[in-house]
Formats: sequence, structure tokens, C-alpha cells
Amino acid sequence: MESTAARTPRRSAGTKAGTTGTKRTSSTTKKATGARKSTEPALVQLLTPEGKRVKNAEFDGYVDGITAEELRGLYRDMVLTRRFDAEATSLQRQGELGLWASLLGQEAAQIGSGRALRDDDYVFPTYREHGVAWCRGVDPTNLLGMFRGVNNGGWDPNGNNFHLYTIVIGSQALHATGYAMGVAKDGADSAVIAYFGDGASSQGDVAEAFTFSAVYNAPVVFFCQNNQWAISEPTEKQSRVPLYQRAQGYGFPGVRVDGNDVLANLAVTKWALERARAGEGPTLVEAFTYRMGAHTTSDDPTRYRHDDERAAWEAKDPILRLRRYLEVSNHADEGFFAELETESEALGKRVREAVRAMPDPDHFAIFENVYADGHALVDEERAQFAAYQASFADADGGK
Repeated sequence: MESTAARTPRRSAGTKAGTTGTKRTSSTTKKATGARKSTEPALVQLLTPEGKRVKNAEFDGYVDGITAEELRGLYRDMVLTRRFDAEATSLQRQGELGLWASLLGQEAAQIGSGRALRDDDYVFPTYREHGVAWCRGVDPTNLLGMFRGVNNGGWDPNGNNFHLYTIVIGSQALHATGYAMGVAKDGADSAVIAYFGDGASSQGDVAEAFTFSAVYNAPVVFFCQNNQWAISEPTEKQSRVPLYQRAQGYGFPGVRVDGNDVLANLAVTKWALERARAGEGPTLVEAFTYRMGAHTTSDDPTRYRHDDERAAWEAKDPILRLRRYLEVSNHADEGFFAELETESEALGKRVREAVRAMPDPDHFAIFENVYADGHALVDEERAQFAAYQASFADADGGK
């Protein structure tokens, strides 16, 4: 589908609502103390929290042709992803997983952007992109082996063009940039997307990725899920300006999108990917969302944020928002929602059974592959750990 809106990325990105390009404006010469007030961002939004469809001249063209079936598909994706996430959280609390990083609240950002991708695009995720993994066809149960400690990933990255989860904060942005540079050299028209959070935006790897991608005009989209908290550090303590505006300093456009609006995320990501495939270089997308749960299951968010903050964001729930739109538009009936609830229950049961059927982790695996050959220090540490393990058996009378 080609429309006026769909062609707008060919024009200067600086003319787009909610975006920044390379054009110099008077605001860039102001003192830093005054810049924040003069550069408050516009938010790309196509669905209000109440489920009302609003028009956006720049991005409507990317979703105007969406069908009722496709809308129901987006809703199904979000509901099942949330159910899988809730099941994994419960399994960790029951001792079946060593750790879990929840995506609760970020379903629209992940499903919207994930469904914008083509099969030949390549994804570099963090450890929280369970919704994107779902969109790429990775079986949810395959995500859980790493969190149980029985494997280092659980899926073939080339099978779904979905890389293994990256634990090191921000490093995947560099991996994505290098991969995208290779795509360009190969003459392919596919694109690359790198996911990271607001906390990773403060990492040097991300800054280096921005530099290289801009200089080499790499076909990469940087998708930042700003969920407001880098563990216990709020975003306003990390940056004096909205995160998407950082792209301007590197010479490529940035845009802030309502991260709880699945249609807006779908549209903006399609636009950014289109730019990449057309040889127009990188784009920074800041999905403004909220981490409804803990950073991981080892975190207690009640120690650093207030209940009223969470309540305010619950009113913007991405799943409830799309459901309201489906209902008011007569795109879904109660039969659809009932069938989806049944499917959700079946998914939860399958996840529970799959995890409980997994072997227990080998605690001594940590000492393998440290060096190519044996090493005295590793041997000593292994022996110390073996003695530590044996002490529990001694305390239990050898049981």
C-alpha cells in the first residue's frame, strides 16, 4: 500500500511530528538549563487509553489498511504473551526458574514492533523481548531453559532471525550495527532492529553503535523501550532531554511513540524499517511505556516507587486499550474473547509442564569452557565448590 503518508519518510525527518532530524534549530543553541522546557516531545499516538482511534497524518498510512482479523491477531499476541510471562513469573517463585525478567506492561511496544518486521529482518534482543520472540515464531518454552540454567539460549538464531538473549546491558546495539553494516555490504534490502531499555541508553556501547551506524549509514532501527526505570534509577536521573532527541546529535532521526499503543508502535516501526531498507540509515524509536512489574524477580520495586505511579499507568494498559477499540468498532465479540481465554489457559498449562519436565541445572557447568585447556585456578575453585556442596550432605547425615 503506497500513500502520501507512506512516502513521507523520504522527506526531511525534522518535519515530522514527534521526530528530530539533523536540521539545526534555535533550540539547539540554548543553554542546557532551558533546553528541556523548549524541547518537550510530541508523542505519536493512534489509539488513546480509552480505545479511541485518532488520526496522524504522518503515520496513518502504515495502518489504515489493517483488517479486523489483523487487529484481533495483535490482541491475541498481547494476551498470550502476557499469560506466558505471568506463568514464567509464577514458576520462578515456585523455584522452577532461577530468575525471570518480566515484560508486564510492555506488550504493545514489543508486539507492535515485532509484527512490523519482515521474515528476512534480523532481531537483536535484550533478555526481556519475550513478545518479540513470540512474533518471530520462537516457542515460548524454548525461552525458559536459559532462565532455568540448563542451556545458553534454547533456539537457533538463524531459524527465526532472532538472536540469542543478550545479558550484557547495551552490547547488542553494537552487534546489530555490525550486522547491519554487513547487510548493506551484501546489497540486501533487509533491515536490522536492536532492542534495549532506557538504562542501556547510558551505556557506552549504545553511543558507539549510534556513531558507527550513522557514519556507515547502516540499515538498523534502535528500538528503546523507555519503561521509566533502570532497575531503581528513574529516567529523568539519566538524561536531561527526552531519549529520542539524542539521535539528533548523531545525525539521524528519532521519534517518541506511545509505547502502550500497539497500532502506533506498528506504524512507527514500519516507517523506521522502510527508511533502513531504502538506504536512509538508522532511526531511534523511543517507546514511552512502563515496567508494571519488577526489573527481575530478584527486585522489589516497592522500595523505590509509589503505588499511585503504577495505578496511573494501569489506566493506560495496552491490552485493555486495544480491547476497548475492538469492542467499540465491533471487530470482536464475546465468543472471540472466550476462545482466547481458553487458549491462554492451555498455553499456561503447556508452559508449566514443559518447565517441570526440564532437567535440573548442572551446578558444575559453570567451570566448563572457562579456558580452552585445564587451569589450576579453575580446578581449585571446582574443588572448593564440591566441598561446599558436600557440606550440605554432611549436615543432613549423608542424605
